[in-house]
Amino acid sequence: MGGQLPNEELPILESLINIRNRLTALKKDRAEFIKTADVNQLYKDVIKQVAKLNDVRDDKDACNNRLDTTLADVFTLLSLFYLTIGKTKDTPALYSQVASLRQILNHMTESGVYNESDIVPFQTRLATIRQLVQKDTAAGKHPRSMTKLLERQLGECESIARSLHEGLSVLSPELIPVHERLVNIRRKLVALAAKEGSHKAELKPLQEELRKIDSTREDGRFLGPGGMVPSSQAICVSLLEECFEISQEIKANEDSKNVASSLKPIHDRLSQIRTELEGLVLTHRWSLRETDLWNYSLSLQEIDKMRVDGKFLDSEGQRPAGQYILLYLLRRCYGLIYRLLSSSEPVSEELMPIANKLNTVKKCLNEVLKYGGPFSPRDLYPYQLALHQIESMRKDGKFVGVDGTIPEGQAIVMAHLSECHELIEMLKEAMDEQDDEGDDTEYDDDDDVEEPDDSESDDEP
Repeated sequence: MGGQLPNEELPILESLINIRNRLTALKKDRAEFIKTADVNQLYKDVIKQVAKLNDVRDDKDACNNRLDTTLADVFTLLSLFYLTIGKTKDTPALYSQVASLRQILNHMTESGVYNESDIVPFQTRLATIRQLVQKDTAAGKHPRSMTKLLERQLGECESIARSLHEGLSVLSPELIPVHERLVNIRRKLVALAAKEGSHKAELKPLQEELRKIDSTREDGRFLGPGGMVPSSQAICVSLLEECFEISQEIKANEDSKNVASSLKPIHDRLSQIRTELEGLVLTHRWSLRETDLWNYSLSLQEIDKMRVDGKFLDSEGQRPAGQYILLYLLRRCYGLIYRLLSSSEPVSEELMPIANKLNTVKKCLNEVLKYGGPFSPRDLYPYQLALHQIESMRKDGKFVGVDGTIPEGQAIVMAHLSECHELIEMLKEAMDEQDDEGDDTEYDDDDDVEEPDDSESDDEP
């Protein structure tokens, strides 16, 4: 439960609510592209409120009242706006990625089902984010209050990642292969439980693999070389038992689609969110405005808060069947949001249609070059026309926004444009080589042509 709001923080909360409303209104406006100037102004307004908060609150105080949750909402939304305008490496843009990482790491801690290969990518990403924040701090690009906030969030994520790594360090080397096999089997089982239809054919090999692992135990313990009993038995044994439980639950609830009726609304909502997010993963270059992820994130947080001691309860306070499935869907959705955030390109929303068009032209030209000729100038005309149309949109060598500003992503778009021109030149060279070969062939054929007989022409009237 949040702490009580001091009177001196009330004006700051009111200002932040106003800013959040402005951000939400701007997010909903699809009539025109999001302007960098609007985002910058909202960012300055937020920083002013953070500075006021720092003045009235001791930095050492650990608070979690309504102002803190509102501030977190504002920073998350603002972060998504920074991604939308293409400033993906700026400190504010990194906030939403760090928040998404923390959600995933917390769920990994809760489940206890992970291996070394799961943690490493997150540690690598956190290290990259820290380098970007340090670079901004050294350059004085953003107020210290902003970089300090993100450093604190980063520190919390790094601490969770270290704890996860330490949790694996207790595993004896002899049991690491067994643990990794069990982690992979459990993932497959939970993913299987979330699928519609019959699972008998897919479930059988997983159950057989579990039995093989179980058969390696003696007196309920896994043994190492020479009959030794490695430490950390409890981790692997509990994971094995949990895998058997899930497989039995899948088998027992085959006809009831594995989810109790009381949890069906949550299941349907999570399934819908997952389907929409998976669609965005495939089409994000053309259809995603990063600020749209806010609604998905908010829905997932609301569902996550419905859990009691990590479980979903029914109206009678019981824990119905299907917990594994709901948690799988919830974590799958968090993972998809993180994937979309981390794949955001440093190109503004305004330039994205041009970047996408150039990407399409480049792919087509590569395919034409790959499969070879013969080519003709007519074949290249559509691509040259498309490039000419894009070139004509530039002013003084740059793509200019509707408000006269220079949107983010100029270098990337220009790189795509240059690659397209290079491919066109390569295809022209291929056409010239074809023409030369054609000329040689015609010359050889001419040698075989017979000269007309003059005597025949004399007979003509």
